[in-house]
Amino acid sequence: MPLPIVYSPDHVAPLPEGHRFPMAKFGKVYEWLVRDGVATLDQFQLSQPATVEQVTLAHDPAYVRAYLDGALDARAMRRIGFPWSERLARRTMSALGSTLVTVELALQHGLACSTAGGTHHAFREFGSGFCIFNDLAVAARWAQQRGLAHRVLIVDLDVHQGDGTASILHDDADLVTFSMHCDANFPFHKQQSDYDVSLPVGMDDDAYLAELAKWLPDLLTQVRPDLVLYDAGVDPHIDDALGKLALTDAGLLHRDRYVLEQCVRRGVPVATVIGGGYSKDIDALARRHTLVHRAASEAFKLA
Repeated sequence: MPLPIVYSPDHVAPLPEGHRFPMAKFGKVYEWLVRDGVATLDQFQLSQPATVEQVTLAHDPAYVRAYLDGALDARAMRRIGFPWSERLARRTMSALGSTLVTVELALQHGLACSTAGGTHHAFREFGSGFCIFNDLAVAARWAQQRGLAHRVLIVDLDVHQGDGTASILHDDADLVTFSMHCDANFPFHKQQSDYDVSLPVGMDDDAYLAELAKWLPDLLTQVRPDLVLYDAGVDPHIDDALGKLALTDAGLLHRDRYVLEQCVRRGVPVATVIGGGYSKDIDALARRHTLVHRAASEAFKLA
């Protein structure tokens, strides 16, 4: 069986012209995976939208209902950064559902990838930073509730701290958060993850990979997770519009290979989400996001 990859056409929703969030990248990730021969059509698993009951495992029910009904006030929507629409609400539930399907497939096969996800800035009662509901927190709670995994480790290598995830899961010792991020970047008021690694502006491939190697093996040994959720944000890239680090494509690919192989060689199932990445060159950005799928295709042979 080839590497399972989860996709939905509902991962894309229209935004106003000129909006700085690169929504089109989600469709382009799918296109480039096929075009570059990274994946064949029969590898893709179609997701189902998440349910309200699943989302409320990590979010306040009143907030969930208000967002889905389009009843949040203007201030709350500004904090999220998107205008409300029915299509965007559907897209939000679809992307979160894709993360849940990815978790199920990872637990069955050892490794699986989504083509969306990584909405780590959403808090229990509000959204923030282009994140409406927190798929990582929901997925961790959902896997735990269903008895699929007792201890879950979230490895968040997006350039921005996973502040919402840290806040939501702060009181659960079995849902462990690790965030390695640029210190002088959003969010400027950080939360406390179980493990935070703050990086200086301009860090390059070699320094970044050396820092990751200081942490990840020991973390996997100490936590002994039943499942890893890996946020493979590409915004540490040197060309990212919101990044402030200096990784190259080769550095990101090395990073993803390292994370996935460390997990797979220990027999720990790992589910990946694509996380953040910002550029006006949507094709280049989408291909950059496929690096994690390329690395996963290699690591899957070890699973």
